[in-house]
Amino acid sequence: MNFQSALKTSFLYVLSLIAYTALGQGQEDIPVYSLEQCIEFALANNQDIKNASLEEALAKAQVGQTISEGLPQITGSAEISNNVIIPVSFLPAFFFDSSIPPDDGRFVPVEFSQKYAGAAGVSLNQLIFDGSYFVGLQAAKTYKELSAKAHIKTKIDVVEAVTKAYYTALINKERTTLLDQNFARLDSLLRETTVMFDNGFAEKIDVDRIKVQFNNLKVERSKIERLLETSYLLLKYQMGMDVYTPIALADQIADITLEVSPQDEGEFDYSDRIEYSQMETNRKLAALDLKNNKVQYLPKISAFAGIGANMSTNFSDEIFDFKDRWFENAAIGARLTLPIFDGLLKSYKIQSNRVQIQQIENQFVRIKNSIELEKSTAKINLMNSLETLEAQEETLELAAEVFRITKIKYQEGVGSNLEVLDAETSFKEAETNYYGALYDALISKVELDKALGILYR
Repeated sequence: MNFQSALKTSFLYVLSLIAYTALGQGQEDIPVYSLEQCIEFALANNQDIKNASLEEALAKAQVGQTISEGLPQITGSAEISNNVIIPVSFLPAFFFDSSIPPDDGRFVPVEFSQKYAGAAGVSLNQLIFDGSYFVGLQAAKTYKELSAKAHIKTKIDVVEAVTKAYYTALINKERTTLLDQNFARLDSLLRETTVMFDNGFAEKIDVDRIKVQFNNLKVERSKIERLLETSYLLLKYQMGMDVYTPIALADQIADITLEVSPQDEGEFDYSDRIEYSQMETNRKLAALDLKNNKVQYLPKISAFAGIGANMSTNFSDEIFDFKDRWFENAAIGARLTLPIFDGLLKSYKIQSNRVQIQQIENQFVRIKNSIELEKSTAKINLMNSLETLEAQEETLELAAEVFRITKIKYQEGVGSNLEVLDAETSFKEAETNYYGALYDALISKVELDKALGILYR
């Protein structure tokens, strides 16, 4: 090798080293997420969870609003008015002139108001007894409980979506790696066959067959790469992350454990399913609504008190003469309100409540059956997926061995190029089927965990 060639080789080596280092540094800057980290991020940043949290905060505020209705209500007021045109009243004329007979029929206009008037005061109202208030307080707290359960359900749905999206991205990532290996394997076969053709040990059609499959594989590889990119976008969307933020996956397929949960063989509490728990809270709300309509027949008692002062004068400079022109007043009392007849409105409301409670009881039967169906279906799907996965794994191993032996036979001149391509196609198909079965098994495991109520707690 002459000096120029050596210099050129050294230069290219340095450039390659710099490019590799820069690529490595760029990859180090990309945050790596495990499934658990993706779920943690989603629980803190997913917009649906944020809105569910705000709904829970609204429910807490409504509890406070209901409580405030039973606390003392104090109001203050003050006003000053200028009677620009003083209204008049009419009194019989004989009130002012005794010489006029009472049946004369004449009246005299009289102004009873003065030009300026003022009033100020403070009033207090305190609820003593109202059955609706106490029932409403219970209902508000129950509604708060329902909002909290809706928040949990939203979290479960997000965890399910993130988990499925993560597994989808993980499988597509593995398939991309797999296609790279297939690409390298086919590229090696193409180069070997080309050399054999150049040396007269293979025909041109052998090279062409491999080129056709090689080109098809390149197209498939591009599709998988785009599919992987879409999988990452979906994952970031479910996490509530900016879809343009680059991320990498930390988990490996080999680290995932797939098995039927032993919990399914033991006692199952329907309340572990958030949908059933929500139904229980809805039943409480329906019972409280019935109770509220019943207590409407009871009287309502409240107390009130007020203190103030008023003023009246024809002269503007006396408006603020609090010593001589303003006169105090005060009052205390209690108020009783007793419903007598409302056209049977409350009776019909109570009938409606009882029908609603019966409907909820029927829904309990249905949701229990639905949960049992989901559990059984999810368990069967997982068992079927695991059996299929085991079979596809064995098929993959056999296909790999067949391809290895067929390639050796071809290289030794005792096999045909067509046999190698068929074996390679079968190997690639087995790989595709294996990862398809693995994906089905992963999704079935997620659905079983959700059916058992153990996906997120």
